[in-house]
Amino acid sequence: MKILYGVQGTGNGHTTRARVMAKAFEQHDVEVDYLFSGREASDYFDMEAFGNYQTRTGLTFVTQAGKVNGWQTVKQAKVKQFFKDIKELDLSEYDFVFNDFEPISAWAAKKQKVPVIGMSHQAAFLSPKVPVIGSNILTRTMIRKFAPADFYLGVHWQPFASNIIPPFISQDHHASTPITIKNKVLVYLPFESLGKVVELLKGFPHFEFYCYHPDAQEESVTHIHLRKPSRSGFLTDLCSSSGVIANAGFELSSEALCFGKKLLLKPLEGQFEQSSNAYMLSNIGLAKVMQFLDPDALEDWLLIPNREQVNFPSDPHPLIEWLKQKQWHDMGHLSAQLWQDVKL
Repeated sequence: MKILYGVQGTGNGHTTRARVMAKAFEQHDVEVDYLFSGREASDYFDMEAFGNYQTRTGLTFVTQAGKVNGWQTVKQAKVKQFFKDIKELDLSEYDFVFNDFEPISAWAAKKQKVPVIGMSHQAAFLSPKVPVIGSNILTRTMIRKFAPADFYLGVHWQPFASNIIPPFISQDHHASTPITIKNKVLVYLPFESLGKVVELLKGFPHFEFYCYHPDAQEESVTHIHLRKPSRSGFLTDLCSSSGVIANAGFELSSEALCFGKKLLLKPLEGQFEQSSNAYMLSNIGLAKVMQFLDPDALEDWLLIPNREQVNFPSDPHPLIEWLKQKQWHDMGHLSAQLWQDVKL
């Protein structure tokens, strides 16, 4: 069996999920090729798990000052290249495409009549039972058009529907770093101005902030420690921190919940997924939310205690067996199996 795994490269959440899947795929009699799109090829990092992976330009959004810039997103989209990449991607050697919200492999498969199984957090929003900030009809249409699939598996924090599964969180790294430092805080706000993030953190000298940002250089300024993107360094600091300040991306929020870290979220303005994530986690008491870089909100959050760990599964082998069996219409048993030990 040979699979093409298409991964949305915007942000790091989809890639994080793909790393867990890649490790598990190695233990099965399955050949997997990986295709990433959504950022410049030179901007990917820690990609050893994916072997000789491919990249394409794809489609992504442009952010400015902590919000999506719709005009710049449209202006900078390389539409001709996008359609050229779809046309030229040959899928004749693959049994099916496994897709995490990656549009080129999804559309190429649709045109070549190759089955597509879409697994993503975005796919969860196709269920009317999932809380969404914004227009539900518009949201669902956008998801289906952006990366079409024959079968959709949503990934979310609660089993809203029979085709929704929990996130897979690798706990190997956490097990080797069990110590939590009470005054250590991980900060990951890549869509915000680094200068404004540093300004926010300056007023809290009794805490050590480890701030990962695409524009950062490796340096420490008193209690603020700036770090370049690095998966291994990020995991080490995540596991030993007491809390996480971040945009409301799904995968990092899931890791923080799984490792028992309190969350302060600043959703990316104009991005329905992040607004919806923040709304849900706030409503069920799993995170605090700020709509701007708010020092008062940060001060209050720093005083609250840590929370208990959420036991999300770390083993995606049931999902891989389900993929191999090709009984893709039957999602209920898979979903029930993966949710049985999760307690929120």
